[in-house]
Amino acid sequence: MRVIGLTGGIGMGKSTAAAFFRRARIPVFDADATVHALQAPGGAALRPIEAAFPGTVVNGALDRAALRAAVLGQPQALKRLEGIIHPMVRDAELGFLAAARRAGRRVAVLDIPLLLETARRRHVDTILVVSAPRDVQIHRVGLRGRMDRAQIEAVIARQMPDREKRRHADLVVKTGLSRFHALRILRRFLHSITP
Repeated sequence: MRVIGLTGGIGMGKSTAAAFFRRARIPVFDADATVHALQAPGGAALRPIEAAFPGTVVNGALDRAALRAAVLGQPQALKRLEGIIHPMVRDAELGFLAAARRAGRRVAVLDIPLLLETARRRHVDTILVVSAPRDVQIHRVGLRGRMDRAQIEAVIARQMPDREKRRHADLVVKTGLSRFHALRILRRFLHSITP
């Protein structure tokens, strides 16, 4: 089975690329959705997060703003949080890949924002990076309405620079030109790897 690692910075277009693969009936593992499920009420990560960051879980629900405030600009705190979340996400990812293999899938996609920042890149066959100009990136994230510009800039600063991600890519999909352009590149890529 060919494993495609889909990555890119915040607001770069991973969701659009992942939706393309889903429409093509290719299974996609969404690391962000897995994190949200782990952090949802009753999620397996809540207790260890509250133990590490007291006051971030209120009435059985994660206070995302409080957790963000506890880790942004705090490298040690961020490492502690990643030490809780990453092993849980990795277990879910392994289960996803095992299920795809059992189902006889020829291709599977791992949508992992931090693919290149972690050892996960060694476990994929193809690295696909989505990329857009910085002003487009900031605008897209701003439209979500969850972070102000300073918070967006802090997240971007924490991530591997886009030019570095592109350097590691087997394929770069530029999403800042148009959706049509990005989807055309993805269609060509998919045609090249599937019979």
